[in-house]
Amino acid sequence: MISKFYRSLTLLLLLTVAVCQAQTVPTPKEHFGFNIGDDYQLANFTQTEAYFKKLAASDRTKLVEIGLTEEGRHQFMLIVSSPENIKNLGHFKEISQKLARAENLTEAQARTLAAEGKAVVWIDGGLHATETVGIHQLIETAWNLVSRQDAETKRLLDQTIVLMTHANPDGQELVSNWYMRERKEKNRSLNHLPRLYQKYVGHDNNRDFFMNNMKESQNISQQLFVEWIPQIMYNHHQRGPAGSVLAGPPYRDPFNYVYDPLLVTSIDAVGAAMNNRLNAEGKPGYTQRAGSQFSTWWNGGLRTTPYFHNIVGLLTEIIGHPTPEEVPLVPQRLIPNGATPNPVAPQKWHFKQSIDYSVSLNYAVLNYAARHSDELLYNIYRMGRNSIERGSKDYWALSPKSVEAVTASHAKEQKSADTDNATNESTSGGGGNVPVKHFETVFKDPALRDPRGYIISAAQPDFPTAVTFVNALIKSGILVHKATEEFKVAGKTYPAGSYVVKTDQAFRPHVMDMFEPQEHPNDFQYPGGPPIRPYDAAGWTLAFQMGVQFDRILDNFKGPFQPVPYGELQTPNGNLKASPSDAGYVLDARANHSFIAVNDLLQAGAEVYRMPTAGADQGNFFVPATDKSRALVQKAAAAYGLNIKGVAQRPVGATTKVSPLRIALWDTYGGSMPSGWTRWIMEQYHFPIQLVYAKDIDAGDLNKKYDVILFVTRAIPAVGGQGNTERGSESRGPKPEDVPAEYRSQLGSITAEKSVPALRKFMEAGGTVVTIGTSTNLAYHLGLPVSNALVEMNASGQAKPLPATKYYIPGSILRVKYATTQPATWGMPTEGDVYFDNSPVFKLTPDAVANGGVKPLAWFHTDKPLRSGWAWGQAYLKDGVTAFSAPVGAGTFYAFGPEITFRGQAHGTFKLLFNQLYSTGNGTAQSMR
Repeated sequence: MISKFYRSLTLLLLLTVAVCQAQTVPTPKEHFGFNIGDDYQLANFTQTEAYFKKLAASDRTKLVEIGLTEEGRHQFMLIVSSPENIKNLGHFKEISQKLARAENLTEAQARTLAAEGKAVVWIDGGLHATETVGIHQLIETAWNLVSRQDAETKRLLDQTIVLMTHANPDGQELVSNWYMRERKEKNRSLNHLPRLYQKYVGHDNNRDFFMNNMKESQNISQQLFVEWIPQIMYNHHQRGPAGSVLAGPPYRDPFNYVYDPLLVTSIDAVGAAMNNRLNAEGKPGYTQRAGSQFSTWWNGGLRTTPYFHNIVGLLTEIIGHPTPEEVPLVPQRLIPNGATPNPVAPQKWHFKQSIDYSVSLNYAVLNYAARHSDELLYNIYRMGRNSIERGSKDYWALSPKSVEAVTASHAKEQKSADTDNATNESTSGGGGNVPVKHFETVFKDPALRDPRGYIISAAQPDFPTAVTFVNALIKSGILVHKATEEFKVAGKTYPAGSYVVKTDQAFRPHVMDMFEPQEHPNDFQYPGGPPIRPYDAAGWTLAFQMGVQFDRILDNFKGPFQPVPYGELQTPNGNLKASPSDAGYVLDARANHSFIAVNDLLQAGAEVYRMPTAGADQGNFFVPATDKSRALVQKAAAAYGLNIKGVAQRPVGATTKVSPLRIALWDTYGGSMPSGWTRWIMEQYHFPIQLVYAKDIDAGDLNKKYDVILFVTRAIPAVGGQGNTERGSESRGPKPEDVPAEYRSQLGSITAEKSVPALRKFMEAGGTVVTIGTSTNLAYHLGLPVSNALVEMNASGQAKPLPATKYYIPGSILRVKYATTQPATWGMPTEGDVYFDNSPVFKLTPDAVANGGVKPLAWFHTDKPLRSGWAWGQAYLKDGVTAFSAPVGAGTFYAFGPEITFRGQAHGTFKLLFNQLYSTGNGTAQSMR
């Protein structure tokens, strides 16, 4: 009896301790003043940060600051697990890293670690801040995991480690405060936010995860790919397809061919667990596969980049809003099928329903992870080992191109044969009639093997940009080696300091994806029908976009290579080769960082000249030697990794003086993402700019304020059938009285009636206008002698844009030829890669070039310019002009059809913009000084 009494007393004491501990953490309502999911209520980041700090009082949690945001806020990750696991986080992190990298581990060691470790699951929220379910479900889920005492929650915490990460603190603060500014609940709205919800890039914050330009992306990637490397990551978004509650995994085809098949089937398995839980709880409306637009092809998103690291990435897009809404009636969604096995009926929908669905989905994922912890840990090792093995031997990847090569080989044999090719040799299974030898012709061709690695020579002209590329790989957890001395591979000599990226590493899919072309399949709704637009880009090969020179090495190779510690960013070593007697210094125009140095020199009052004379130095910068300039040049060489040479005498023709200009960059109320990206680029390269809005343009007298006005894509409207309307123009029209007074000057859009005449007058008086993407529509408004090259004649003899069934090029990389003797293209190669997204292409009138009215700057010189992605009907591009300049009065108009500043990734085309941002002594522009 005494023993039973003490056991009961002990149990009571333990229960009391647990209850008391739970009570030390306030409920969301006690902290925020409302329940998470209450209609018309949103929490801002200030409140959320304070709540996460209160949750951190629990022994189930550890609050980690992972870095600062672009606006300077603290970004947090709340780690949640059992108290015992929390005490040993370092040990479990090490296990997760070892298994993910799969280095020097035997099968037996991997299985031992998998049994010992805990499944690591990432759950984030708030990346797209107007998708308000995301951050609020994170708050509610954190509260549930910290406070609940049920058996399931305890089992989940014992078997998993949950990384709960706030993806966009700045955006939550802006969006929630904007919504809650109205006292009357029913007047609350997210419409007409005054600026982008993430500084610079807004929605494109989910397009930055292989480049990692933004601070938030860097913070997140450090945790995902360097520190924790979770086995599952769950990225919450909105909004679900009309007539459903949410879209989730599995996703529609195509998936990227570089993935391990185990990744694809793992996504399917976790997706099934998510769907099952909702169905078991009576929560209908989950759609998958063809039920939504989401695929797993593209790299660059918070959910998709993990795929290239063997991480099971999950995305759900759910409906829901603090203001109640309706699930609309979409009749075809009411028929149960493989995409939507449990349809939802049309109904009024409340915010709390979306929160409840999201918490259930999180628990489903954690339940799967807990039950399959050792399997998930082992599988990420297995995928890593598979990658290492593929990179360690001759390997031929499957792709549309290789399949086409097999088919072509067979067709060639059939054409040349005297008989019907009936043979006794083995054929492919399933009744195939193509002899196996054609498979072997392609998949045993040594020239078609995947490379064993890549060498990035330190001798290339723009090595600092190449190092920026290397750092993008390092931020993504890629193993990079650096040469400690000169070496030779395949008969070529490389200097010390060159970088080597081998493919025998666990994250091989990401390595291949950054260096090799993407081969998007021809994807149509039906044969002969319209194309199915990719979820995002079709091709993005980063090395191509950045203009990085590298060698693909097909055979195994060794050298004096030192591994760079994971996550350790690199700095290029600059060098000033000069003597006290030098007349000055030459900066290479091929190096993007030279423009930073020039801007620093100009701002410090130093003299800078360009060298227009034809030859190797054409376009380079010359800085006359003075005590001041010598110190500035030496500092620039060290800071920016530039190799600057001194010259004994002033170069012939170095008399074109460079002066800084007053640069205006178009933006709009609510913010333009392309403008934001360009503003960020300008800041990185030290170009001083001012933002200009439609009302500023319409007011006229532009020459008094600006020398150059830059219009990114979506600023200038189309003109009849000539303009490009693929993306449309930015036009947001809240009533002035609905906008705070400080933002009213930003309202309005560029119009043909008011804006274009003001721009024409600006150029006629000597101003420069630079247009990118669809904003090249301005050429048609100005009546320049150009027309749309991508048209065909209809039955009435009228030119109509080519239909998508004949011509369609979503975001891809194409090859163009440059007129390198033109000042606008100085520093560019003879041929180069551009990012092209159904971009404008021009045809010049016969006399346009002859009379000097138009100067072609870039054009398509072949009928097969595709480098990476998908180009249906690319032959139509042959001879089309994709960039040109034209005089307008005393000024100049520039048109760049490709997205030359695309998402801060297209370093290889930045110079096409930078070259236009200086006065070069022609007397047509006013200097800032």
